[in-house]
Amino acid sequence: MELWYSEDHSENVKFWIRFDRQLYSGRSDYQRIDVFESDEFGRVLTLDGYLMLTERDEFIYHEMITHVPMAVRPDIRDVLVIGAGDGGAVRELVRYGGIRRVDVAEIDPAVVEVCREYLPSVSCGFDDSRVALHYQDGLRFVRGRESEYDLIIVDSTDPFGPGEVLFTREFYGSCHKALRDGGIMVNQHESPFYAADADAMKRAHSRIYSSFELCRVYHAHIPTYPSGYWLFGFASKGMHPVRGLDADAWNALGLRTRYYNTKLHAGAFCLPTYVEEMLRSAERGT
Repeated sequence: MELWYSEDHSENVKFWIRFDRQLYSGRSDYQRIDVFESDEFGRVLTLDGYLMLTERDEFIYHEMITHVPMAVRPDIRDVLVIGAGDGGAVRELVRYGGIRRVDVAEIDPAVVEVCREYLPSVSCGFDDSRVALHYQDGLRFVRGRESEYDLIIVDSTDPFGPGEVLFTREFYGSCHKALRDGGIMVNQHESPFYAADADAMKRAHSRIYSSFELCRVYHAHIPTYPSGYWLFGFASKGMHPVRGLDADAWNALGLRTRYYNTKLHAGAFCLPTYVEEMLRSAERGT
């Protein structure tokens, strides 16, 4: 018998992967968690039936959400990661010797436990002594903090269920307050392609745009995400993501990456016309 996983990418589009076996299935206090194994994509994590990552292409997402801000601010010391219970962003962050603290605010301890057991190549960064796990709602964790972090990475699920509060104006305002001068917030910004995803992207962009001095968007190709085309948000207290790029300093670190490089960095902020038009519309509130 063949085992197939399917996910609706729109009302008219389904995405399918054939799995060899299911390694784990369970329900936490917040969501259903499943891990599958596939010849094509390796191990696959889903939450409430939605694909979160695969071993085959997770490096694209985690490198782009992490190394882009780090190449702009190589002097980053204190980082807050919100969500990211799989550990991929943390794995990339702890490769930087200059980082002294990584706080991780993840609402669901079961996600961390499952990823530690079934996705050790992704979750290995949690073992670094500079990482502190806080099992708490991201909004509640960041609310009330002031000038504490150089970088906040919002590695959230989609804007419903446990991740819904991480797309609110209050949340983005709290992140702004928690950053020091010159601080950066990077977030997964959804996809502009299918209508429902595009609407969520525009809402998030409008709220971030109203909360930060500088707000830009960049993109990457992630094959297993809806449409294969994904956006990230770069918001800061004055740091420009392209003019502020310190390519020589980042390249001197000698970090080996599979997707990110400093040449791609600048190009990632060059967006298709239809995406630029959506972003301008969101900024105008139309």
